Amino acid sequence: MVSDPAFTSERSDDDLRLTLTGAWTIGASKVLEDAAKALVTDAKGMRNAIIDLSQIDSMDTAGAWVIDRSRIELEESGTTATFEQARPEFNILLGEAHFRVFADETPRSHSALIDVLVDVGKNTIGFGQNMLRGVSFLGEVIASLTKSIVRPARFRTTSIVFHVDSFAFRGLPIIALINFLVGAIVAQQSIFQLQKFGAATFAVDLIGILVLRELAVLLTSIMVAGRSGSAITAELGSMKMREEVDALRVMGLDPVDVLVMPRILALLISLPLLTFLSDMAAIFGGMLVAWGYGGISPEVFMSRLQSAIAMNTFLVGLIKAPFMALVIGMIAAMEGLATEGSAESLGRQVTSSVVKSIFMVIVVDGLFAMFFASISY
Repeated sequence: MVSDPAFTSERSDDDLRLTLTGAWTIGASKVLEDAAKALVTDAKGMRNAIIDLSQIDSMDTAGAWVIDRSRIELEESGTTATFEQARPEFNILLGEAHFRVFADETPRSHSALIDVLVDVGKNTIGFGQNMLRGVSFLGEVIASLTKSIVRPARFRTTSIVFHVDSFAFRGLPIIALINFLVGAIVAQQSIFQLQKFGAATFAVDLIGILVLRELAVLLTSIMVAGRSGSAITAELGSMKMREEVDALRVMGLDPVDVLVMPRILALLISLPLLTFLSDMAAIFGGMLVAWGYGGISPEVFMSRLQSAIAMNTFLVGLIKAPFMALVIGMIAAMEGLATEGSAESLGRQVTSSVVKSIFMVIVVDGLFAMFFASISY
């Protein structure tokens, strides 16, 4: 039977020999602490203390830490303490689990203005680094796409079809529903406000232009960024954590060719399709509300819609869609491949991917709005 930790002492002039016995393990934590305190108390005032470990039955990291802490406390009180006759495995434990004293770091006082300027500088540098990463990654994507165009056999058709199914067809119900509701809300508010001026029929113009040029593609891109972009980041991040990306490189395969390109191409195909269907869903929602709330029949609605919009109104939204898909795919892939080996890092990268994608989608939409306005398109 294993006994509790204990010790015996032998004095000779200014020297003291402490022979430790029993099991110095975490299982006897209270007795362990009591024995260590008694050992320090017994050895204080002596010039030398020899701690004999030959009679110890077992020791774990907790026991090694307590024993080494006792040695440090004796040396701080002026007693020279040394270990003797420790088994090799005990020496390893004492070396690895030795007692450490961590100094308290008192935070330096800073001016609030200096802290703000430091944050601005860090964010500016981080933005520049992200831009450089983005340009570099865009170059890799273009190089991979060029290689696939030169050699069509490199296209991973099965992977592209699978991701189109995941991004477009499985995401269609929720995206169409949201655009349907938004179209209905825009119609109700438009009719409610324009009725004050006796111009309720102009709500059809507002619905058609706003939905086709801005709302449908913007809402669809935001939904795709939150749904599919986060999925891409999570998938690539999990592969990075499990070292599957490194395994691809070891096998001589480029992760951009195998993992990134099929997903970006699938987004380039899916987002224009989803944008077109979102246009139809939003206009249908607006037409139903205009019929039920504003008394505008479907025939009048469609006739008014045809006179209010032109082909360029419809094409503006579709032209934006591939660029937004490219931005979402690149950001999602970059953040996924930047994941480190922890679940915390994966969660942080997924969050960053969604936030950056939505932000950049809105920026791209604003840039296109200014561009089309400048060319009167």
